[in-house]
Amino acid sequence: MKKRILTIFAMLLMAIPTAWAAQPVAGEAAPDFELRDQNGELHSIEDYRGKWVALYFYPKDDTPGCTTEACEFRDNIFSFDTAGCQILGVSMDDQESHKAFSEKHGLPFPLLADTTGTTANAYGVKWRFLGITVAKRQTFLIDPDGNVAIHYKDVDPDTHSKEVLADLERLQSEQ
Repeated sequence: MKKRILTIFAMLLMAIPTAWAAQPVAGEAAPDFELRDQNGELHSIEDYRGKWVALYFYPKDDTPGCTTEACEFRDNIFSFDTAGCQILGVSMDDQESHKAFSEKHGLPFPLLADTTGTTANAYGVKWRFLGITVAKRQTFLIDPDGNVAIHYKDVDPDTHSKEVLADLERLQSEQ
C-alpha cells in the first residue's frame, strides 16, 4: 500500500508543470544564445542588432498548434520584412526535425534547435509537463538595441503573428 501511494505521488509530481528560470521583462537585455537553424547555420541574438526580432518559442514541430503558429508567421512574412523584423522560431527539437517541418510547410525563416534547452531556460520558457521537457509557447519581441520590448505569455496560435505585427507597428510609430 505504501509503495502504491508513493507511486501515485511520484506520478502527480510529474504532472505538475515545472519552470526552471525567471523570464526577462520588458526593458531588460534579451539573453544571448548561439543556436543552429534547420540548415545548420549558427544564429545569435547579436547577429540581429539594429533590427527588430520576433523570437517565438514553441513546444514541438509539426503539432497542430505549433503548425498553425508557424504558418501564421509565414503568411505574414512580407509585413514583418517591411517592418524590419526578423522572425526566429525556437523549440527543443533537433535540426533534422526543424528541416522536415520547415520544408513541409514552406517556412521562410530560421527555426533554431535548442536541443539542450539552454536558451529556453535563459528565457524562462523551459518547462516539464507529464514527464516531457519542452519550451512553452511564448514570444519575445526584441528591439533593435537587443532589449525585450514585449513578452507575450498567452499566445493564441491563430492570431499571434497579427498581434505581434500590430504591436511592432505601434512601437515603431512611437519612436
